[in-house]
Amino acid sequence: MTSIRDYKASETIAKVKQELKKIDSIKPPEWSKFVKTGAHKERTPVEKDWWYTRCASVLRRVYLYGPIGVSKLRVKYGGKKNRGHKPEKFYMGSGNILRKVLQQLEKAELVKYKKEGIRKGRIITSKGESLLNKVVKK
Repeated sequence: MTSIRDYKASETIAKVKQELKKIDSIKPPEWSKFVKTGAHKERTPVEKDWWYTRCASVLRRVYLYGPIGVSKLRVKYGGKKNRGHKPEKFYMGSGNILRKVLQQLEKAELVKYKKEGIRKGRIITSKGESLLNKVVKK
C-alpha cells in the first residue's frame, strides 16, 4: 500500500487544499487578508487562498511528525530575515496563524490534542488520516 510519504509534498498539499475548501469549519479569518505569515516576511502572501494551503500543509505535517505543537510548527514555517547590511537572522513563523489553523482543524475533527505521555501536541485523527489517504489514492 502506498503512503503519503511516497508522494511529493506540493502535489499532496494542492489536492488536500481542494478538499479542505469543502469543509465549512475551515474558513480564513477577516484579518488574513492583511497579515504577514511571519516576522521574516516583507509582504503578505500573494496567493488569494493561502489559508487553505497553510491548513493543508499543517495537516500533512501533523500526520508525518505528530504529536507536534505550535512551537515546532513556528520553527518549520520560519525563515531568515533580510536585515540590510547586518547578517541574516532566523525568525519564527506566526504563532497566531498556526494556532488558528490547528483550532480549525480540530473543529473539523481532522486533528486532536494528545495530553498523556511524554510528547504532548496535536495528532491526526482517523478522519484526517482517511482524508489524506483518499487524496493520495486519486
